[in-house]
Amino acid sequence: MPQAGVFQYTAIERVRYGSSFEEATAAEAAQLDAKRVFVLASGTLVRETDSLERLKHTLGTKYAGHYDKISAHTPRTAIVEAGNLARDANADLIVTLGGGSVTDGGKMVVLCLANDVRDPADLDRYYTRVADDGASEQPDITAPEVRMVAIPTTLSGGEFNLTAGCTDTARRMKQLYRHRLLAPQTVIFDSAVTVHTPEWLWLSTGIRAVDHAVENLCSTNPLSYVDGTSAHALKLLGRGLTRVKENPNDLDARLDCLNGAWLSMTGAMAGVMKGASHGIGHVLGGTANVPHGHTSCVMLPNVLRYNKSVNAEQQKMVSAAFERPGDDAADIVRELVARLDQPGCLREVGVAQHQLDEIAHKSMHDRYIHTNPRKITSPEQVREILDMAW
Repeated sequence: MPQAGVFQYTAIERVRYGSSFEEATAAEAAQLDAKRVFVLASGTLVRETDSLERLKHTLGTKYAGHYDKISAHTPRTAIVEAGNLARDANADLIVTLGGGSVTDGGKMVVLCLANDVRDPADLDRYYTRVADDGASEQPDITAPEVRMVAIPTTLSGGEFNLTAGCTDTARRMKQLYRHRLLAPQTVIFDSAVTVHTPEWLWLSTGIRAVDHAVENLCSTNPLSYVDGTSAHALKLLGRGLTRVKENPNDLDARLDCLNGAWLSMTGAMAGVMKGASHGIGHVLGGTANVPHGHTSCVMLPNVLRYNKSVNAEQQKMVSAAFERPGDDAADIVRELVARLDQPGCLREVGVAQHQLDEIAHKSMHDRYIHTNPRKITSPEQVREILDMAW
C-alpha cells in the first residue's frame, strides 16, 4: 500500500538573504507595517559589536527597546522579564538577533504576549507534557497576534521550527511549547553578522544541523521530500563547516552552512520524527547544561551505532549524502566532529557519571525517545546509549 501522510507547512512566509540584516529588518518592518519593534539580542553581540546600534539606527523611531539577557537553554525567568518589557513597550513586532536560545526566547515572548504570561509559574499551563510511555498532552494556547522576525547567528535551525524550548531552572528540565504561529513570520540570513559567533558555537551548532538531517533520513516516518532536502543539507554542511574551519571569513561557506541548516529543518516542518539523539540532547541541555551543539557532537554517532541493527539501509543514505558510500555513517559523523575540534564524549562536555541515571529517567519524558528507530521502553536502554557516549 502506498505511504499516506500530510505535509504541513509552517507559518513562515519569507526568507530574506543577500542584504545586511539591518536593511532586511527595516524592509520587513515596513512590509508588516510594524510601528513598535522590540529586539531580543545576544548579549555577546551587544557587548562586543555594534550590531544592535546599527539595527537601532536603521529602525529609527520604530525601535521600541531591547533585551539582551537570555542565556543558554532559555530560562523561564529571563523569558518572562523580556515578555513584560515587550508588553510595556507596546511591541507589535519581535525581532531576534542571536543563536538558538535567543530565537527560542523570541518565540516564548510571542507566547507570553498572546497568553498574558506575567510570572514564570504562568508557563506551567502551556508546555507540552510527555508521559514516560510517550503519551503527550498538548494544552490550548491562544494564537499569537504579535509575530517575530528571526536573524540567526548559529546553525541550530530553531528559526524554522514552530516549537520553542524553555528551561524551568527550578526543576532543571527543558520544556517544549508548540503552536504554529510561534514560528517566525520571516527569517533573515546575513553571513557577515555570523563572523562574530564564537568558532566552537558555529561549528557545534553545525553538527546540530547535521543531527537534524541525519535523524530525518533515519526516521520511523520518512518522507521522500524530506529525504531530498536532508541529503542536500548534509552535502552543504559537510563542505561548508570544513571550509569555515579553514577560513572563518569565508562568507560563501557560511551561507552554505545557513542554507544547510534551513534544509535540515524541513523534517521538523513536515512532522518527520527524530530519534534518541534529539531526545537525550534535550535532557542533557536542561539537566546537565550541555550546549545543544555539543549534545549532537557527542550523542549522534552513538545513537547511529545503537540503531544500526534496525535501520542500516537508511544509514546508507547518510553515508551517500556525505559522498562516502560504503563507509559507516557513525564513523563519518564522528570523524567530522573530530575534524572540527569538537567534543566526542560526555566526559568532555562536563557530564558527571552520577548524573547518567537522572538523565536516562528524564529522557523517557521526551517524545523523541519514543520515536527512536530502535524501540526504547525503559531508562535502562537510554543508559546503555549514555554509557556508549561516556
